[in-house]
Amino acid sequence: MSTPSGRRAGGSAVPAAAPWTLPGTVPGAYQKAYRRSMEDPAGFWSDAAAGVDWIRRPRRVLDDDLPPFYRWFDGGVLNTCYNALDRHVIAGRADQPALIHESPVTGTTRTLSYAQLLDQVARFAGALRMLGVDQGDRVVIYLPMIPEAVVAMLACARIGAVHSVVFGGFAAAELAARIDDARPKVVVSASCGVEASRVVPYKPLLDAAVERAEHKPSVCVIVQRDQLAAELGERDVAWSTLMHPGVTGPAECVAVKATDPLYILYTSGTTGRPKGIVRDNGGHAVALTWSMSRIFGMRPGEVWWTASDVGWVVGHSYIVYGPLFAGCTTVLYEGKPVGTPDASAFWRVVAKHRVSALFTAPTALRAIKREDPDGALMAGHDRSSLRALFLAGERLDPDTYAWAGERLGVPVVDNWWQTETGWPIAANPRGLEILPIKPGSPSVPSPGFDVQVLDERGEPVAPGVEGAICIRLPMPPGTLQTLWGDDERYVRSYLSTYPGYYLSGDGGYVDRDGYVFVMGRTDDVLNVAGHRLSTGALEAALAGHPAVAECAVIGVHDELRGQVPRGLVVLKSAVDLSADGALDRLRAELVQRVRDEVGPVAALRRVDVVAGLPKTRSGKVLRKTMREIADGADPAVPSTIEDRSVLDALVAVLRSPG
Repeated sequence: MSTPSGRRAGGSAVPAAAPWTLPGTVPGAYQKAYRRSMEDPAGFWSDAAAGVDWIRRPRRVLDDDLPPFYRWFDGGVLNTCYNALDRHVIAGRADQPALIHESPVTGTTRTLSYAQLLDQVARFAGALRMLGVDQGDRVVIYLPMIPEAVVAMLACARIGAVHSVVFGGFAAAELAARIDDARPKVVVSASCGVEASRVVPYKPLLDAAVERAEHKPSVCVIVQRDQLAAELGERDVAWSTLMHPGVTGPAECVAVKATDPLYILYTSGTTGRPKGIVRDNGGHAVALTWSMSRIFGMRPGEVWWTASDVGWVVGHSYIVYGPLFAGCTTVLYEGKPVGTPDASAFWRVVAKHRVSALFTAPTALRAIKREDPDGALMAGHDRSSLRALFLAGERLDPDTYAWAGERLGVPVVDNWWQTETGWPIAANPRGLEILPIKPGSPSVPSPGFDVQVLDERGEPVAPGVEGAICIRLPMPPGTLQTLWGDDERYVRSYLSTYPGYYLSGDGGYVDRDGYVFVMGRTDDVLNVAGHRLSTGALEAALAGHPAVAECAVIGVHDELRGQVPRGLVVLKSAVDLSADGALDRLRAELVQRVRDEVGPVAALRRVDVVAGLPKTRSGKVLRKTMREIADGADPAVPSTIEDRSVLDALVAVLRSPG
C-alpha cells in the first residue's frame, strides 16, 4: 500500500501525508486550534487527516446531509492496520519495540518489535481469512491482557473485519448477549486468565455462552496458556495450530472505506440488549493520531503505558490504536496497581521500561495511596523518564490529584471522555499548549467538541452554573457513528433529550476561564429539600480528610426532604480507630468538613466507614446501585462489577436506618 499524493480540492479534500512533527507549546495555540475547529471544522480536520496514510483521500471531509447522522471523510479509503504497523516498518521503525507485554501475574515480559508484531498480525489475518472471515464480518475477541488480543484486533482491521472485544472473564450470559447482537463468524478466546491469586478458566465460560446464544459462531480459536490447558471441542481450533508456519500465508491490507465500521464496543448495562457503540475507520484514525501528539504530547519512539484493559474503550484507543498510529512503544500490562506484588508495581514498570507517560484511572491511584500513603514504595525506582501522569475514567478528586503530584513530581493531567466519544472531550492539550491545571477539572474542551451546559429547558447556563453537559452536533471524528443495528435507539438514547446536542449523561459546569468541571452522572445529582447538589462536591470534601483513601456519596429517599446524602468512606490502611470514641470522632469530623466546604444545605448527617466500595472493572463506583439498595429496591447488578462480594457486604449497611 502506498500513500498517494495530490492537490487539495476546494478546501474539502485531505492533503497528502506530511512528516509528523509536534508544534510545540505556543501561547495561544489552543485557542487558535479550538476556534478554527468550531468555525471551520472541515478545514481543521482536513489538515489533521494529513497524519494518516490514505489509499484514496476523501472527497468530502464532513458529510452533514442527513443530520443527526454525520459522517467524516466520505469517499476516503485507507487501512487502519497499515497506519498502525506497516507504515512504521516502511519508515524505518522495524526494530523498534511496538508492544511490551509486562505480566507480573505470570512473571514474564515479552517484547515485539514493529516488524515482529506486523508478522504476527499478517499471519493471523491470513488465518481468519482461511476460516471464512471476509470484509465486514464480525469477530468477537474474548481474551485476557495478552499480546494475542492486540494481534487479533489488528488482524481484523487488516482484512476489514469488524472486531468486538468483550472484557475477559465476563459471565456467560453477557458474552452470549454480545454474540447474539454482533453475530460473529469467529470467536477468539483463551484457555484462562491469570490473576494474582487465582487462575480463571475462560473456556467453560465461552462454551456456556455459545450454548446459550441463538447465534452459533463457526469457529472458536483458543489460545492455550501454560497456566491451564483447555479441552478443545469440535468447534475449536488452537491458536498455535493456525499460526504454525506453512498453515496459511500472511494477509495483505485491504482497502476499507473511511466510513466503514472498525469495531463494535458494547457498553455496560443491567438488562436488555447491550448497546454496541460503532466506531468507523477513517475518523478514528485521524482523531487518535491527532490526539496522541496534540493532546498527550507524545512523539514517535517514546514509551506510552495505559494501565487499563483492552476490553474497555481506553484500551482500544490508548493501549492499541493510538500509540501504534503514533509510532510509539505501548505497554500491555497484565496485573493490578496493588497486589502484583505490592503498591510499587506501577513505579517498577515505569522504571524498567523508561515510560514517558502513564495513563490510568484515579481509582488505581487511590488504591496505591491507600496501601502506601507516604509513597515509601516509590523509592528505588527511577521515574526520571516519566513526563506526565494522565488520569481518566471517573472524577479525579483534588486530594488524589495533590497526592500524586507531590510524590511523583510530574504534572497530573485529568481528562474526561466516554466510551461513546472514543477520545477526550476535555483535556489539557500538552502538545498544543500547556495550560494551567485546575484541580477537579479535566481542563478545556478538546478541539472539535462544542461543549455546552444546558438547563432543564435546553438553554445554555451562565459560567459556574451546574447543568447537563452536552455536545453540540456534529461531534468530531472518532466519536460513535450509531449503535450496531439500531439507529433509532442511538437517537433515542443520546440525541432526543436536547435536539441538536449529544447528551453526555454527566452533570457539571464550565467556569469563566472555559474550564469544564464534571461533577458526576446526572442521575447522581441530589435533590435535598429542593436544592440540587452534585455528589462530586460532597465527595471532594470527604476525600480531603487525611484519613480517607476513597469515598462515595449517594442520595437516599427521605419523606421530609425528598433525598438526604449519605457518605461511605474507605480509610487508609494505617488509620487506627481502636481507641474509645475514635470512630465517632472521625464521623463528626467528616460531617463537619462537608458542612464547612459545601454548607449546611448539604444536610449530610451520616457517614459510614466501610471496607471497600463496589466498582466496575474499569474503576467506576456503582453509586446508582447503592442508592437503589438503600431505598429498598433489589436492583439488577451491572455485569461489569469487579467484586460482587463488596456490594453484598454493604447491603446491611445501606439498608440500616442509622
